[in-house]
Amino acid sequence: MSTRDWKLPHPRDNIDSGDGYCNSQEILQRHLKETGGRYITRFPPEPNGYLHIGHAKAMSLDFGLARKNGGDTILRFDDTNPEAESQEYIDSIIDSVHWMGHVPTKITHTSDYFEQMFELAVKLIKKDKAFICHQTGPEIAESRKNKTPSPWRNRPKEESLKIFMDMRKGKVAEGAATLRMKQDYLSPNPNMWDLIAYRIKFCPHPHTGDKWVIYPSYDYSHCLIDSLENITHSLCTLEFQTRHESYMWLLNELDLYKPHVWEFSRLNITHFVMSKRKLNQLCTSGIASGWDDPRMPTLNGLRRRGYSAKTLNTFCDVIGVARRGGEVWTAVNVLEQCCREELDAEAQRRFVVVDPVKVTLTNVAADFVEHVMLPNNPRDDSAGKRSVALCNTVFLERSDFREEGADDRDFYGLAPGKTVMLRYAFHITCTGVKKDAAGKVIEILAAKVDEVPKKVKGVLHWVSSPSPAVAPHRAQLRMYDLLFKSENPNECEDWLADLDPRSLETVSDAMIEESLASAAVGSRFQFERVAYFVIDKDSKPGHQVFNRIVKMKDSRDK
Repeated sequence: MSTRDWKLPHPRDNIDSGDGYCNSQEILQRHLKETGGRYITRFPPEPNGYLHIGHAKAMSLDFGLARKNGGDTILRFDDTNPEAESQEYIDSIIDSVHWMGHVPTKITHTSDYFEQMFELAVKLIKKDKAFICHQTGPEIAESRKNKTPSPWRNRPKEESLKIFMDMRKGKVAEGAATLRMKQDYLSPNPNMWDLIAYRIKFCPHPHTGDKWVIYPSYDYSHCLIDSLENITHSLCTLEFQTRHESYMWLLNELDLYKPHVWEFSRLNITHFVMSKRKLNQLCTSGIASGWDDPRMPTLNGLRRRGYSAKTLNTFCDVIGVARRGGEVWTAVNVLEQCCREELDAEAQRRFVVVDPVKVTLTNVAADFVEHVMLPNNPRDDSAGKRSVALCNTVFLERSDFREEGADDRDFYGLAPGKTVMLRYAFHITCTGVKKDAAGKVIEILAAKVDEVPKKVKGVLHWVSSPSPAVAPHRAQLRMYDLLFKSENPNECEDWLADLDPRSLETVSDAMIEESLASAAVGSRFQFERVAYFVIDKDSKPGHQVFNRIVKMKDSRDK
């Protein structure tokens, strides 16, 4: 289903959640009075890494639903784990959200509500719905496995409250105690097995500094902030579906407003890994050059690769939204085709020779120059034309010349005695070759042909010098491809062993036409007969670096 077609209940109809937990009329009316009946969604990333393309889909849904209904979307940082979070990630997330074209109504942090959440935890303890536990992580796991309660589950609430206050004051050692919710340890749903609400971490927080030494868990904080921020539609991936019961249980126990919760299938794209842990490992191990490595599925990586926000938003709309159980996979060529279609319509064309071989025109003067007018985009007349100089020395792709096999039906290049057309210019005929000591052709001799007696089979792109006295411009091409060989690297016994060594091949001495030498970083072009490229930030005056965005045609298996 396209994201344009999906519908969710109106905020005023959010009474019965369908799972036994309902908003009372009193709570719902109070909520509607505070919101004016507006749709309110939130995009709640954890600031423990850079956003990836899966977050692009989440943003498309969160911001799209609100925008479609004239509502608001809050960008909320789910910052409850200070050990893994940093201001660097916060800044990058804000930048990526804006780059994708989304404008949050406001930016909040879960840590903005730490005081309110602490007071709600006190209320939960006083209701005897939370207790202080001293079990270690392995001990908790063992008791859950055996469906036995914590030995501290029935301790007096007054005792739990006192220890909780001491925890806040920093009087309890890290790992010595947690606050756990008193849910249902016998439930078939593991997310009701007395989940942890608070743990101790003597670690500074990027937003609150040293103010707190106890931090709420995701299972405790997420639903509370949704309620406190009057979120009308809490959208999340299906992996959180089992947490739905715990989400509603806590809001019900605290008599708080309950948003409408709606789960959707998470995005998986073939040949990519989406796990932040694995993406971080690729960076820290040096396999990737960083979070913006053009082979990464991060928004920074795709952006540097040359993908636009428009392409990513189009892709999210094309794949639509689903609620199927299990993993749903999208072929990477769907993403590539969305990019290719945009670039085909919008990118200006340029001539670049990847593996050049020199062609000398023997029947023109040494100072010969002809200025050829080339269309910037044959599909768009408004893109105009550019003037390109063609001198007596021209460079062609080495693969466009053959001494043997020149008569093959699928060969359209130059060969001894054969005539081809230089695209948008004139015809030339090969009159001879020069070779080095190893027998490699180092120069092709050719004659400019003014009159061609018959239709010529080959039309070749070319690069020449801007003038007879100046050498052609050269550049580095980074031929990026997929980082992994398998469609699902996660299924491999060793996912790192599935890395494709050909995911980056570098051409150090390509020849480019003059206009590309001064083009700005981020400019995107179609190199005719080669691929689509973008100018990388590593470019310097006199040394342009181009990243291959996507190939000209979809050559991958459907």
